[in-house]
Amino acid sequence: MSLRKLPELPKLAHQDGIEFDLSPRALAKWNPSLSATEDEPDNIINVLDVIGYDYWTGEGTTAKRIDAALRSIGRDRDVVVNINSPGGSMFEGDAIYSLLRLHKGKVTVRILGMAASAASIIAMAGDEIQISRAGWLMIHNAWIGMYGNRNDLREAADWLEPFDAAAADLYADRTGIDKGEILAMLDKETWIGGGAAVETGWADAILSTDKIAERDGHGAQNAVRQIDILLAKQGLPRSQRRSLLQQIKTGTQDAVGADTQDAIGKGTPNAAQLPVMVAKPALLSFN
Repeated sequence: MSLRKLPELPKLAHQDGIEFDLSPRALAKWNPSLSATEDEPDNIINVLDVIGYDYWTGEGTTAKRIDAALRSIGRDRDVVVNINSPGGSMFEGDAIYSLLRLHKGKVTVRILGMAASAASIIAMAGDEIQISRAGWLMIHNAWIGMYGNRNDLREAADWLEPFDAAAADLYADRTGIDKGEILAMLDKETWIGGGAAVETGWADAILSTDKIAERDGHGAQNAVRQIDILLAKQGLPRSQRRSLLQQIKTGTQDAVGADTQDAIGKGTPNAAQLPVMVAKPALLSFN
């Protein structure tokens, strides 16, 4: 067991036709280039990507990968978990939290830049949580993308409620903040800066800036992220964004149909230009 007594998250059921999605605001604020400065000791786990499979890059942080890393490190050894993630799948986030919660050694979480949404769940598994002064924790109600009529949407809302309740219980337990206050914070999506996180119990200490650096070679990844932000802000569900990316990658002639162009709307670049924009991200401007 972890050195700190941490609550167990309930097992919640999947729902066909519904998938968790990333908050466009979290994506827009996320700097994927941030990493730890020191050489990689063999007891460090990096969570520096989307939680779950990332269809834009073919990567992502999954429970399967974290489990393999913990086995390689050793179940009794102390581990350091570096986090810089905009969130992702609640299922994967819960599973990773549970793996770290059950780890027998000390778990030190270091929030290098952002621990948003599902990544904030993972952060709560730390026996000690350190956050950079310029870092952020973000909590909100579970975010999904789906289609359907009013009955489908009502059913989805009912299905989501236990996820939000479980998250509120976890945050309240870890911080000592009243659950009612936590629920209100979830309702309005709350961003908690590094200093405030330490002052209010979300973290234990400020992480020194000399522990953080920016990695090179993320220009192309940042470019596709900007495209994802643009499409998400226009209300395009994750499933359609994923399909669009696959069509672009494979060079499908009709990579963007009329429905997608309508979703992007007036005043945004023509979707047929997306491959060019990947190569020239400086052409894009986002507010």
